[in-house]
Amino acid sequence: MRLRALLDTDALGLRLLGGEDELDRTVRGVMTTDLRDPSRYLSGGELVLTGLAWRHDATDSEPFVRILVGAGVTALAAGEAELGDIPEDLVVACARHRLPLLAVNESVAFATITEHVVRQVSGERAGDLAAVVDRHRRMMTSGPAGGGPDVVLDLLGSDLDLRAWVLSPTGRLVAGPKVAGPALPADLCARLAGEHLAAARTGRRGPYRVGVGTTTYSLFPISGAGRTGNAAAGDVRETVLSDWVLAVEADAGDWPAERLDLLHGVTQLIAVERDRRDAARTVRRRLAQEVLELVQAGSAPAEIAARLRVAAPVLLPGLGAAPHWQVVVARVEWEEQGPAGGNGGGRRTHGIDGGPVAQALLEEILVDPLATGPERSDRIAVAHTGDEAIALVPLPAVSTEHDGSESGIHADTLLAAVRDPLSAGLDGDGRLTLGVSASVHSAEGLRGALEEARHARRVAAARPGRVCAAGHQELASHVLLLPFVPDDVRRAFTARLLDPLRDYDRRHRAELIPTLEAFLACDGSWTRCAARLHLHVNTLRYRVGRIEQLTSRDLSRLEDKLDFFLALRMS
Repeated sequence: MRLRALLDTDALGLRLLGGEDELDRTVRGVMTTDLRDPSRYLSGGELVLTGLAWRHDATDSEPFVRILVGAGVTALAAGEAELGDIPEDLVVACARHRLPLLAVNESVAFATITEHVVRQVSGERAGDLAAVVDRHRRMMTSGPAGGGPDVVLDLLGSDLDLRAWVLSPTGRLVAGPKVAGPALPADLCARLAGEHLAAARTGRRGPYRVGVGTTTYSLFPISGAGRTGNAAAGDVRETVLSDWVLAVEADAGDWPAERLDLLHGVTQLIAVERDRRDAARTVRRRLAQEVLELVQAGSAPAEIAARLRVAAPVLLPGLGAAPHWQVVVARVEWEEQGPAGGNGGGRRTHGIDGGPVAQALLEEILVDPLATGPERSDRIAVAHTGDEAIALVPLPAVSTEHDGSESGIHADTLLAAVRDPLSAGLDGDGRLTLGVSASVHSAEGLRGALEEARHARRVAAARPGRVCAAGHQELASHVLLLPFVPDDVRRAFTARLLDPLRDYDRRHRAELIPTLEAFLACDGSWTRCAARLHLHVNTLRYRVGRIEQLTSRDLSRLEDKLDFFLALRMS
């Protein structure tokens, strides 16, 4: 379709801000983005929709427009919902590069424009496609109350007799038909997601056909809005782990072109919802990035605490008390052939845009891991720095007493449901490793939690397998001290064992640390230790019992005695 025809569509309410001489350009697709550099997702001829979240100041407009022009886009449409009037610097940059610029009124949803473009550029469709797209337009533009992807899947069932589900790359059921019928089992979701990832890694165009028993499923990739799914080999490895998939209970091998065109159009519409959900994470990502930068810069605890107070209501709406926090660190690494030589060269490990890839995966893995009801909500803040992603996970505030109990996310269960599909997507040359910290209840503890999670991830990286995780508990064993000589590791080890005792002593003047030192010095002898401390044996037993309760250790065990001995020596 011509850009002029899009501008003349009154229902879209677009205003031309520049590029009057370029209105005969052809629009071949549409993409919604707030990335500073979306070039990898552009193939040319797109109408780019943006909410301007990428723009921090006037100097950002010129490079953004230059990237779009270099990718061959047809025009840029900027939303007025975020900043009101379109910034003059963006108008000037578009005029300089002869890129038509349109303003999108805040009352018009990007989904409405996307649906209109998809319908126009797809040409003549079968009558069932027109029905599905037209009805879905009304539902998608009505927001969450309209049902989102679930309802269009119901339409596929009622209009085309197709049962379909939307799955995440980890095998999570994102959306499914709400009409009567058996739900898709979790193990089947995981298998289909794994088959999709394995097939997508080959670079073939979907749909991919998978046989499960006597049933055939056709898998249609759902990429970011405006993408064609024909990424180059290098791009596939970077993006396949974050794409959704539309799983249809049918064999698309003998479908006519019109029916395939229908399903590809539906995936583009669902991609709009995916981008909408992804955009909703922007605030949480910024909060995580700000807190992370303060922590890594060694800022004062009061300054970090102030940012945490801002983050808490966003991540846990209605929370009555300050939450505890956990840190999860993830890293995605890829292997490539090293320089030729010898017997053909070795292999080296490095990151390919590792931070963003790990961020997308970590957000998916941590989708409301603590939810117990049917409603799931994104409340995890994930930032990325360098080649790692860092998640700030809020936990409901628990007792202020250290009682040795564990709460929140556990490394041993974190990957249980996602290991198989992700291993399929990483097979051959990729690895995902995660580290989980203990929970902390103050800004002072956040830096230690970050270090703890990073060291736990290194422990996971030392294990075999494509997808591995390790928790903070594994840092409190003397067996792991020797590989981690740096001082910050020693601090993490001693803090894990001794901080609960120090905190308790500070509050109650219970002298648990001196008692522990004396008990170990007396080789665990109750009578000699009681005499040395001038205590009754029953009082000593009470103190030792409190130490065991606070640390979840058993001082009758040699291993735990040795851990305490090393911690005291290194403190």
